[in-house]
Amino acid sequence: MKPAAAGGYTGGMKFALGFFLLASALACAEPAGGLTWTAPAGWKEQPARPMRAATYAVPKAAGDAEGGECAVFYFGAGQGGAVQANIERWYGQFESTSKPPAPRAGKAGKYKVTYVEHAGTYKSGGPMMAAPAAKKPGFRLLGAIVEGPQGSVFFKLTGPARTVAAASAAFEKMISAIH
Repeated sequence: MKPAAAGGYTGGMKFALGFFLLASALACAEPAGGLTWTAPAGWKEQPARPMRAATYAVPKAAGDAEGGECAVFYFGAGQGGAVQANIERWYGQFESTSKPPAPRAGKAGKYKVTYVEHAGTYKSGGPMMAAPAAKKPGFRLLGAIVEGPQGSVFFKLTGPARTVAAASAAFEKMISAIH
């Protein structure tokens, strides 16, 4: 390899630097509540929003009119309410003729995780979101409440049923890799 000119980079050095910067951007880990996670490839981080640690746009599945959204909430140690209260609130955001499946217990490293899901007509927006509720039929929710060292972190994936189904494996992989 030839030496670089003063203040310059050789082709190999430029490639290595570019690769490092790209890899760093793609594998950006997000922190909240003493937990760290990495969003799945293809999910696009959205601008900051009130009450959210992160928000990701989830690509729409074939045949769906819109994509999904994964919102991550962290309110601080001892804040945000009990796990069951949040589950009931999330279920209440859906109109459905069927009862949701029972919550499922899991682990993310050494942290306890409660997984939930529901489907039906999603009532997005509402008073806490400072927007009128819009009814969205055929939507699905996948949620995970991770009890971290500095309080619970709430992961809520919502969107058209096909989109959420297509994103479910990536969602579970993201949650299980939390550290």
